[in-house]
Amino acid sequence: MEYVSALVPPVVMAVFFIGLIRVIVKTQGGANKAKEDAAVDAALAQVKGPRPAPRDVEG
Repeated sequence: MEYVSALVPPVVMAVFFIGLIRVIVKTQGGANKAKEDAAVDAALAQVKGPRPAPRDVEG
């Protein structure tokens, strides 16, 4: 019976992992995809922001 108790945690984790992957795959796209893409684009634009122009370094 020790082998059963040794196998239960990995099997349970595998089942939950497969369920998580299925949920992620199912929720991709759909009606909210445009709103999600716009939110990500806005967040990236805010993080990047305007960059200062490189200055010339004379040696």
